[in-house]
Amino acid sequence: MRRWLVRAAGSAVILAVLFWVLPTDAILAGFSKIPPMLFGGVFLAFLAGHVAATAKWWVLLNRGVPFGLALRAHFAGLASNLCLPGVAGGDAVRAAIAQSSMKDGARVMAAAVADRLIDMLALACLALSGVLMLQGDGASLGLVLQVLGLLMAILFGAVVVVPRLLPKIWEIFPRLPAKGLVLRTAGSLQELAQRPVLLVATLAVSFTIQGLFVFLAVQLALAVGINLPIGAWYFAWPLAKILAVLPISLGGLGVREATLAALLVPFGAVAADVVAAGLVWQAVLFLTGGLGALVLGVTGFGSNRKVKGI
Repeated sequence: MRRWLVRAAGSAVILAVLFWVLPTDAILAGFSKIPPMLFGGVFLAFLAGHVAATAKWWVLLNRGVPFGLALRAHFAGLASNLCLPGVAGGDAVRAAIAQSSMKDGARVMAAAVADRLIDMLALACLALSGVLMLQGDGASLGLVLQVLGLLMAILFGAVVVVPRLLPKIWEIFPRLPAKGLVLRTAGSLQELAQRPVLLVATLAVSFTIQGLFVFLAVQLALAVGINLPIGAWYFAWPLAKILAVLPISLGGLGVREATLAALLVPFGAVAADVVAAGLVWQAVLFLTGGLGALVLGVTGFGSNRKVKGI
C-alpha cells in the first residue's frame, strides 16, 4: 500500500503541475471532443492488440501453458501494473500465474526477460522510424541503421552473451544464492537464442502491435484537433511509453502526458490538447487493467494448486 500511495502521489503531483501550468478549460474541452464510438473502437482495438501480445509471450513460453491461461495471466499483469512498482510488477504477476501451471520457473523467467527486451527494442525501432519519416534523407537513414544495429547488438548480448557469462559469477562467488534458478534461466535463454527466426518473428509482431497502439493514439489526438506529421507521433509516443514504465507514477499517469507534450510541442502541437488526448488514452489503459482485474477475480488465479516461487 505504501508503494502504491507513493506512485499515486507521483501521478497526482505531475497532473497538478500540468493543470496548473496549462489552461484547465482547454484540457476539459479536449475530453468533450472524443466521440464515444471512437473511444469504444479504440478500446476494442487495444484489447485485440493485447491478445496478440499474449500470443507472442505464449510462443516464447514454447506454448507451455494453455492459451486461455496465458491470456488470463497477461490481463492480470495489466491490472497489476496499476498498483505494483513499475512494469516489472505486472510481469511478475503474469509469470507467477504461468508458473502455477507450467512448473518451470527458468523457462518462465527467460520468456519474461526476452519478451520485455523485444518490446523495448520494438519501441526503439518505432522511434527511429519516426525520425526517418521526419527527416527523409540518406544521412538520417544511415543514422537509423547504425542505431538499429546497436539495439540489435544489445538484444543479442542479452539473449546470447549474458547467459554464457552468468555461470562465471558463481565460479567467482560460489556462495551467492539462487545459483540453480539463474543457471537454468540462462540455459533457457540460450535455447531461445538458438531460434533466431522465432526472435525476429516476435520482434516483428511486437513492432506491429506497438505501431497499432500509436495509430490508435493518433486517432484520439485527431479527434481533439491535433494535426501533426505522423513521424512526430512515431518518434514521441514510444519514448513517452518507455519513460512511463518508471515506478514513479500510477500506470504512467502524468508522466506519459507530460513527456508527450514536451516532445510534440516543438512540432506545433498545443500542450493542453496533447494532455487531453493523453489522458483519454490513459483511460483506455485503466479500463483495460480493470477488465484484467475483473477477469482474474471471476476466473481465479489460474490454478487450484499452491503457486511455488519462481
